[in-house]
Amino acid sequence: MSEEAPPGLVKEVVRSALRVENVDTPRNRVLAVAHTVWLHLHPTKVPRHAVRFSFTWGAGGISFLLFLVTLVTGVALMFVYRPTPEHAWLDMKRLDFDVPFGMLNRNMHRWAAHAMVIVVWVHLLRVFLTGSYKAPRQFNWVVGVGLLTLTMLLSFTGYLLPWDQLSMWAVTVGTNMAGAAPVVGHEGPFAAPGLTDGNDLRALLLGGPTVGGAALLRFYILHCIALPLALGLGCILHFWRVRRDGGISGPKGGA
Repeated sequence: MSEEAPPGLVKEVVRSALRVENVDTPRNRVLAVAHTVWLHLHPTKVPRHAVRFSFTWGAGGISFLLFLVTLVTGVALMFVYRPTPEHAWLDMKRLDFDVPFGMLNRNMHRWAAHAMVIVVWVHLLRVFLTGSYKAPRQFNWVVGVGLLTLTMLLSFTGYLLPWDQLSMWAVTVGTNMAGAAPVVGHEGPFAAPGLTDGNDLRALLLGGPTVGGAALLRFYILHCIALPLALGLGCILHFWRVRRDGGISGPKGGA
């Protein structure tokens, strides 16, 4: 028979994980957050206004939650979906009618993505109306605007993946707008010399003159790899700057 572990050993293992004595003092509360891997991402103290729903609307946390939902459901969809003109639409139909819980997973991904776009706009509106973009948070405001741009690009690139008539014509209109963009579009103002419909931003997005297999593959890579990675790294920077700049700003713009 194996000998039981001495009670002191179990206590030492627990103490080594927590790294602080279990004494309820303000100092040990700070140490528990700062020195524990499970809690160190959280601030040591949270101001009262930061947990008031009437002030924050909870929009920042809800945005990140919706991003996690779209991320998890999107990974599940990748096991079934193939980004080729021959298979894309058929795979979407297979998800809806043949794959167990496929329709539920697809609808969770779709509606979480739509809700994320709305809530991110609400979050920036709240930050603007409460003056939370002011010093010392100007840089984090710029980061937030960048995250909004990435969110819109994620929504746009995902629109093509069902490969139906609605998505194809919507992307055709969207990429035509890119062709008329200033500087980077051959039809836009201030277009660089030598810029044509074969080497401008529209051609870069589509990989050809029209929406086809090359565009589907590029949008798939952007939607499933490049943009989620950029958004995830941006969220890390955004959350760190919230703590770095003194936490969530107060109702009067103070820390």
